[in-house]
Amino acid sequence: MAPAALPLNAYPDGTYPDGEVTIAHQRLERAIARLQTEGALLPDAPGAVTEIVGILKSYGEVLAAYQRNLLYIAHEQFLVLVPIFKYMDGDTRLTKLWRHFWHNRINFEFAEYCMRAMMWHGGGGVDRYLDSPEFVAHAHRAIAAKAQTDPLLWVLAKLCPDFLVEQVRQACYYAVLGMFWAVMAPLFLDLSDRYDRGEIASVSAIVEHVLAGLVTAAAKPLVYQIQVRGQTYDLLPEAAGLTFLADAAVPYVETVFFRSFPFRGTVSYNAQAGSISRDLAEFTYGALYADPVPIGGAGIPPTLLAQDMVRQAPPYLLSLYRDRPRGLVAAPGLAVLSFQKSMFCVTSAAIRGLAPHPLDSTEPDHQATNRAYLQTWGDRLQGSRLPQILALMESE
Repeated sequence: MAPAALPLNAYPDGTYPDGEVTIAHQRLERAIARLQTEGALLPDAPGAVTEIVGILKSYGEVLAAYQRNLLYIAHEQFLVLVPIFKYMDGDTRLTKLWRHFWHNRINFEFAEYCMRAMMWHGGGGVDRYLDSPEFVAHAHRAIAAKAQTDPLLWVLAKLCPDFLVEQVRQACYYAVLGMFWAVMAPLFLDLSDRYDRGEIASVSAIVEHVLAGLVTAAAKPLVYQIQVRGQTYDLLPEAAGLTFLADAAVPYVETVFFRSFPFRGTVSYNAQAGSISRDLAEFTYGALYADPVPIGGAGIPPTLLAQDMVRQAPPYLLSLYRDRPRGLVAAPGLAVLSFQKSMFCVTSAAIRGLAPHPLDSTEPDHQATNRAYLQTWGDRLQGSRLPQILALMESE
């Protein structure tokens, strides 16, 4: 089983100073109570609103680029088995290639890491539909159309058709994540605009904004079609009934926030080593569990995201980082901490949106059901970075 994140001040052997576990649990209990009464897991600590809005603005800029590229790959690189120029968005000018090779660009590797995590863990209606005979039939029609002008695809379709169907499934996840982030990017950028206008002044207001955006887009259909020589092929048709909230947002939170999968080079994938649980449901490698120290290492996908967010950060966020110990030298690590705070705000919105009843309901039956519901979330968040984040916010 993957090790859970240790409370602040934990010793390397997993033991804790006297009272530290109790303090961590108390912080978590207060956070759950605050979610029910004030609408957010995080408190309104000084500077918290500026920090969270600032990182979500930079994240929104990055997501806007991510979603464009994911949808470009899904539509324009469909069944291109060696997609050398997949990060170019169709622009292969020498100047852009030069910037790309020198990493003067948005790093799209983290977007694909999230896509593969969603495909690996599955969940929701997309996962069920991609295993259906209906989808397989749609996939084979699209493969046959592409194979008419591609000898390699024609051979593979004859020799190992299941391989190509799996490639089509992956293309669908490119499209689903692209459609998900196409909603979230403007949602975060609109939050920044509202903050600039003085409309966002508390952490709970941030959560309300995110929750309202999720509710508004909840029924948005997930539809994915490709064009092959002027002919349209449905891969995720509207008739499948796939929607934004149930089939993209909820699986994304489960997969990317909680489960994910270990970064290569940090944990042994050797089954005999037993470093990774055999049960994917026990994975705790998501954004809410991530330790900022190894995230800063070379080859770790979130390192690239942190670098991109710093490059897109608004001046007021950089000013906030400049006043912290070590200043802008530590900006990528600080961005990871800010990002985790913002993701706990998104998690707050998700918990509230999925609650069986409004969390402020005074009906006894509703309160009992909500308490049981919140307890399940409290149990899941025990091993997350939430207690450490709360401790840091208390000390700032």
